[in-house]
Amino acid sequence: MTTFSIFLILIVIVAFLLIVVIMVQNPKGGGLASSFGGGGSQQLGGVKKTSDFLDKSTWTLATLLLVLILLSNLGLNKKTEVESQVPNVEATVPIPTDNSAAE
Repeated sequence: MTTFSIFLILIVIVAFLLIVVIMVQNPKGGGLASSFGGGGSQQLGGVKKTSDFLDKSTWTLATLLLVLILLSNLGLNKKTEVESQVPNVEATVPIPTDNSAAE
């Protein structure tokens, strides 16, 4: 398994987790956060704590996704598969002989 494949798997996992975290949030203050406590009470583990956790996890996962994408460039081969399959042109071209100089 190449380094790029490992990065690709990690990118897919982080992207899936980011989708889940974003889908759980509700832009109007509802969503998962509203099901934990209700009305405006700021109790431990209540609405405010849940929305803070979801907000921080969204930013963390987005940053991690960006870093993984940038680091995956290190795992790319400098030569692509097509370039490595093409023979060296200089080695296969015959050297022309100049017969007119010999005359």
